[in-house]
Amino acid sequence: MYRINSINKLLSDFDNVGIIASSLCMIHCIGTPFLFIAKACSTSCCSEAPIWWQLIDYLFLIISFIAIYFVTKNTIPNWIKISFWITWFTLLLTILNHTFPIVEAPKYITYIPASAVIILHFYNLKFCKCREESCCTNIK
Repeated sequence: MYRINSINKLLSDFDNVGIIASSLCMIHCIGTPFLFIAKACSTSCCSEAPIWWQLIDYLFLIISFIAIYFVTKNTIPNWIKISFWITWFTLLLTILNHTFPIVEAPKYITYIPASAVIILHFYNLKFCKCREESCCTNIK
């Protein structure tokens, strides 16, 4: 029983890290235009975000990857695993496209996979609760 509770706690911790990282990423993305519009209005140069600000996107992406890796490593339903990785990969592509414009896409498109990651973490947090020893471990 102690092992089951520790697995639940560990999964909850990674889901919480994922929720926090994805939420902070969205706040960062939503706040960026307002921050740099105000800066552009006060000075006449450099209306683009500085490199260090853009690198924050990748920091959140790395944290999100780690959280998703450990959550999917310890969850059974394949559709949750697949959904996590598809949304993370989509988030990666939208952030890369934002940094290095390849395909013309609206800037707000990044909010869709970021929101999906948050929703998946909440879903996993609520519904992946172990009742028995092997419920949240990989079965080979």
